[in-house]
Amino acid sequence: MELSTMQGACILTTGSAVPDSTISNHEISQVVDTSNEWIVTRTGIKERRLLTGCNQSVIDLAVLAAQRALKNIEMNPQEIDLIILATSSPNDLFGSASQVQAKIKAVNSVAFDLTAACSGFVLGLVTAAQFLQNGAYHTVLVIGADVLSKWIDWEDRSTCILFGDGAGAVIVQACSSLNNGILGFNLNTDGNYSHQLSISYKENRLVDFKPPIMQGAFDYITMNGKEIYKFAVSQVPLSILKCLQKLDINLDKVDWLLLHQANERILKAIADKLSIDLMKVISNVSKYGNTSAASIPLALDEAVQQDKIKKNDLIVISGFGAGLTWGTVIIKWTN
Repeated sequence: MELSTMQGACILTTGSAVPDSTISNHEISQVVDTSNEWIVTRTGIKERRLLTGCNQSVIDLAVLAAQRALKNIEMNPQEIDLIILATSSPNDLFGSASQVQAKIKAVNSVAFDLTAACSGFVLGLVTAAQFLQNGAYHTVLVIGADVLSKWIDWEDRSTCILFGDGAGAVIVQACSSLNNGILGFNLNTDGNYSHQLSISYKENRLVDFKPPIMQGAFDYITMNGKEIYKFAVSQVPLSILKCLQKLDINLDKVDWLLLHQANERILKAIADKLSIDLMKVISNVSKYGNTSAASIPLALDEAVQQDKIKKNDLIVISGFGAGLTWGTVIIKWTN
């Protein structure tokens, strides 16, 4: 997709939620052949949060993150026009956004799921901004939520150490161009490499009709870590630079770099390629692991709650992952 600029969309508030249960590297080492040192050295992850209850799902986390965002500005959920739930782990294959809508009582909103894995929140935010820009809606709730622990093979050391569960939310509202918060974006897809990170569907049962019908189920997460690393470190900096150049913004004007929290080594490598000081990199991957679509809004909310982000700060946000998809959004913090 060509680079585009947007006007009249501002983030009003943030919210997030994580499960209560914490799983440490030591606990994982009791299940697979690994160690705390091995995991921290290669990923920077020290622990992650996982849903453990039988009756809990991605909806519970998404609802809580949304409610916290609403509470922060004392907004009535009936003011929401649209809900976009970015998730690759719905509890219903037909979608979970409508259940979130019902639970938060956003009775005037339309709701739909958006599936783009670790890039999901960026694509959701861009989608929301388009609806606001063209006047179709006034207030949009964007949620990134995933519970990939449900899709992990706990005997696969290459993936079970990485993923955690969580949710993050932002409320985006139409605003005047003078107060514009979402300055521009750049989105990309290369489906030729989709097999490098996937949850594939496998046919495993034959129903004896004429002709016969095959049925199956989704498998566990599979990932080629080396290829995903090379992809992220090569393509994400290019996306960021294209976005900034189109907006005529120099790298030294960037206050914060907020990347998908995949792996600490990837965050450092991208920052190094861009010559951005690590002090400007927002990171919480050590506490939560890779929470897929939740990672960016979860880290954003944490930074806001810690009062790191100030008014008029320039934030570069980039997501990357399965698809393969990647994208950048440039935000001026107007809150």
